Amino acid sequence: MLNEPLRIVFMGTPDFAVPSLVEIFQSQHRLISVVTPPDKRSGRGLCVSACAVKKVAEKMDIPVVQPEKLLDSEFIRWLNSAKPDLIIVVSFQILPPEIFTIPHKGTVNLHASLLPEYRGAAPIQRAIMSGENETGATTFLIDETVDTGKILLQDKIQIGENETFGALHDRLSQLGAKLLVKTIDGIAESTIVPKSQDSSKASRAPKIKPKTCRIRWEKSAIEIHNKIRGLSPIPAAFTFWNNKRIKIFLSQIVDSATKLLQGEWMIENERWFVGCADGTIEILEVQIEGKKRMTANHAVRGIKANGIQSFD
Repeated sequence: MLNEPLRIVFMGTPDFAVPSLVEIFQSQHRLISVVTPPDKRSGRGLCVSACAVKKVAEKMDIPVVQPEKLLDSEFIRWLNSAKPDLIIVVSFQILPPEIFTIPHKGTVNLHASLLPEYRGAAPIQRAIMSGENETGATTFLIDETVDTGKILLQDKIQIGENETFGALHDRLSQLGAKLLVKTIDGIAESTIVPKSQDSSKASRAPKIKPKTCRIRWEKSAIEIHNKIRGLSPIPAAFTFWNNKRIKIFLSQIVDSATKLLQGEWMIENERWFVGCADGTIEILEVQIEGKKRMTANHAVRGIKANGIQSFD
């Protein structure tokens, strides 16, 4: 049993944060409020839509606060008056010291890597793109530099050989949620000793930009395969043919009897093969510009091309 349940303010935005919110809500601790960004207009009709965390919080009747700016004086006054023991941050904005120093037990962040590895905005994608076979989740105390605070707890997870970003994202969100509640319990019971990160072992996970997503066929087959799965389903790796963007969601490395040069491709028995610097990959799932996402053997039936072709 806990000595005393902690009063918690939860800050989060996307789907990744939802399992953590639910786990904390179902724990012995008191979730006093959820902080999310203001609703945004999106879609063709520019309808106002709430983020995933807000939608779930409202279903659980948790009060939601949506400050326009984190340094808004009214928001800071409110946060001080709420007197949280902890602020929990999962996939949210960078917090200024005026915010993260308010709780007397600190502000805890959940990060989807084994820190100090893959500090930054895209740790799951970058781990897969780098060909890692292991990653994990870390809880740490926020300080003034992004992702450098003292580590509280970590848990590891294996990355499947062909696992995509989407699949690993979902598994890590569940793993991280349980690790987060374990961390909160440990803080309440004073059983966790924060440990400084070894910055000499740090690596970066910068935000994914559009130019990152374009496939360079002069790379090795394993590098291209890892890029495809690391960016699937969003934002998706892509290439061009006949001035049409082709997003590739799934692939596999294969042995091909036909030697294809880098960027060359051919269709054989409704299978789509592409040459890389040192071998061949098979495209398994695609979305050709102007069409829906589909399996490659379905997509190639609509492609009017004979013999060996080349991506733009």
